[in-house]
Amino acid sequence: MNIAYPLTIYFDASCVLCYSEMQSIKHNDADNRLILVDCSTPEFNDSEFQKQGVTRDAMMNCLHAQDAQGNWLKGVTAFEIIYRSVGMTTIAKLWGHPLIRPLAERAYPWIARNRHILSALGLNKVFHFLSKRAARKANLRSQKCRGGSCSLPK
Repeated sequence: MNIAYPLTIYFDASCVLCYSEMQSIKHNDADNRLILVDCSTPEFNDSEFQKQGVTRDAMMNCLHAQDAQGNWLKGVTAFEIIYRSVGMTTIAKLWGHPLIRPLAERAYPWIARNRHILSALGLNKVFHFLSKRAARKANLRSQKCRGGSCSLPK
């Protein structure tokens, strides 16, 4: 899938799980490919998106991202692209794996509906740990490719 950057991500920053995951992702956005927009605030205006069939309510119940050409990504697809955009390919591959993706697509609506309860139970700490681990792996890979050549293990 071709993505035109920047990719604008609309998420619920009032949710600890959502906020911490997006901050972790943005922390790894070395190329500034992502723009984070909190759609939970009363000031958020969705009138320009309603013409495209996207409402604030939809954004609050499912992660939405829009690329620079106006293409919308939602849910699991959005997560896969977002993680890939910042070089966190291990997590992106999980979201896109042919066996895991169908499970993720079935589980995601439940997780989105129960995100505040899951945050209270500390699920955001698990995501934070996994994100940090994936970021370390991506950083190690990038360090092996300095000066235009890579020294990867055989």
